[in-house]
Amino acid sequence: MTTLTPTSNPPAAAPAGQSALPGAPAVPPGLPDPAALARLAGAFFSALPGTSPAAVQSPPLVNNPAPPGSPVAGPGGTGTGVPGAAIPQGRVPGANLLPAAPTHVLSLPNRAPSLAPSAVAQNGLPDTVVTVVPALESRFGGQALGVPQAAAPAPQASAAPAYYFLEGAGRDLHGGSAGLREIGSFGDPLSLHLPRQGQAARQAPAVHGYGHDRAGQQTLPWASSQARVPFDVNAIRRDFPILQERVNGRQLVWFDNAATTHKPQSVIDRLAYFYAHENSNIHRAAHALAGRATDAYEAARSKVQRFIGAASPEEIVFVRGTTEAINLIAKTWGAKHVGEGDEIIVSHLEHHANIVPWQQLAAQTGARLRVIPVDDSGQVLLDEYRKLLNDRTRIVSVTQVSNALGTVVPVREIVEMAHRAGACALVDGAQSVSHMRVDVQAIDADFFVFSGHKVFGPTGIGVVYGKRALLEDMPPWQGGGNMIADVTFERTVFQPPPNRFEAGTGNIADAVGLGAALDYVERVGIENIARYEHDLLEYATRLLQPIPGVRLVGTARDKASVLSFVLKGYETEEVGKALNEEGIAVRSGHHCAQPILRRFGLEATVRPSLAFYNTTDEVDQLISVVRRLSGRR
Repeated sequence: MTTLTPTSNPPAAAPAGQSALPGAPAVPPGLPDPAALARLAGAFFSALPGTSPAAVQSPPLVNNPAPPGSPVAGPGGTGTGVPGAAIPQGRVPGANLLPAAPTHVLSLPNRAPSLAPSAVAQNGLPDTVVTVVPALESRFGGQALGVPQAAAPAPQASAAPAYYFLEGAGRDLHGGSAGLREIGSFGDPLSLHLPRQGQAARQAPAVHGYGHDRAGQQTLPWASSQARVPFDVNAIRRDFPILQERVNGRQLVWFDNAATTHKPQSVIDRLAYFYAHENSNIHRAAHALAGRATDAYEAARSKVQRFIGAASPEEIVFVRGTTEAINLIAKTWGAKHVGEGDEIIVSHLEHHANIVPWQQLAAQTGARLRVIPVDDSGQVLLDEYRKLLNDRTRIVSVTQVSNALGTVVPVREIVEMAHRAGACALVDGAQSVSHMRVDVQAIDADFFVFSGHKVFGPTGIGVVYGKRALLEDMPPWQGGGNMIADVTFERTVFQPPPNRFEAGTGNIADAVGLGAALDYVERVGIENIARYEHDLLEYATRLLQPIPGVRLVGTARDKASVLSFVLKGYETEEVGKALNEEGIAVRSGHHCAQPILRRFGLEATVRPSLAFYNTTDEVDQLISVVRRLSGRR
């Protein structure tokens, strides 16, 4: 298989290896001429107000070229969030400076005493413009104030598409060729196929209409009809450097993905690139780095919007994670709309983060918390849920995938039934976004929340999606900078969503890193991930279930890649330690979901949870340890 590497940058203005500046070091091939950059910058900053630096005859240049191996050197050239990237879809530079809400117009007279200019900014604009204009519409970085936006490099027609997860594809971690192994070989009747290290390729059946190359490997449409590649788990594994770690002398096997997922090199590189070239606070500044950082941050917001199918970027609020997301909704929308005698519905499957905030709200308001029961397989009982709904129901808040059992909950039906009862619906997507396609408009959820670190992104960043009308009706949760349009000692005028809910300096770099993670998932294809993980889960289930003493907890027909079990004669911690001795990481405990485990008479389980970089070899290693433990007692 041909090795694909990131495309290089376009030719520079000066010849490769030369510099137009006397005594300056040679310019590496592919980088712009420093003299040309200096001329462009000088022309821009010397321009008087009202004149356009665009009149300077100079070719478009990248003012911060992506280094080789950078995450921004992808199929589309320099990626979104890097100088040269387009502003958010639907926005026009200079055309969105009016207040985003009528209430902001009312705040304009309060600025009158400060309208007299006292200084001139570096781009020639009066300081009053530099400080007042961004307060009206702060989402465009330096674009509204004339901070230069360099053009993105034109893609080279002859260059092959670049995919991080395909670099060096075709060889496994030990240098052998990657192949496919038929799961059905151990006796099950299914003709499932999964990549397996170090074994020869076998003919794979067509899946969902995708074709095959001449070697018989499944080909999938990644970015265009000209780029069709096989799902090569070994190539994907090489994108995750931590998988090369050794624990107790053995290569790490990461089966704790429900707790957190690992990060591909493209995400790690994007974070490093941000801190090396873009680091600044965002919004309300006229300097170049603030423009870059703002553009990168808002581009990440747009990526989230597209990834979950929201109607607009303004429906996306960045928070620290799913826990903070649910607390934000409970303490803003909930505090306004839930009162004494009202009812809040959750399911028995919920993580503590989707129980405790609603308990707190109920205690504060006199509302009542009601629970949808589950059957013995761990699936919610829709008939019982229907009985809980009434005209006092204000919100239904349920997980889409159980973190403890892996149950896939029929959230579309739950949301529809909630709406028929006149209630709002929140869907906790922390465990679903990395395993299946999410479309919040198709689900019709009023709120949808998830964490970046569950979908191969950084920790400390999460998302609240809310329907625009609901967000505009919600009061702010925290007060401070970034979320205000105007402040006097008498009153404060707040920004519209999403800024209203992002007080203070946000987690800018990790939001950008989340955007890079979603880019990576999209390149692999979430449907391809779902199909691979489904086959891997079925393989692991069929091997684990028959082991003497093993009790699987959570056997619903629709499951994501979570296995939860106990082993007779052993505490869950003992099993976890035995697996750790072999370099296998699993979670053992209550998984912050004590109510659902107690529903099955348990206080803890062992929970291997799978991701698309796991392999059947790794599953075999886990099965070997559990069988050995089973044979001892």
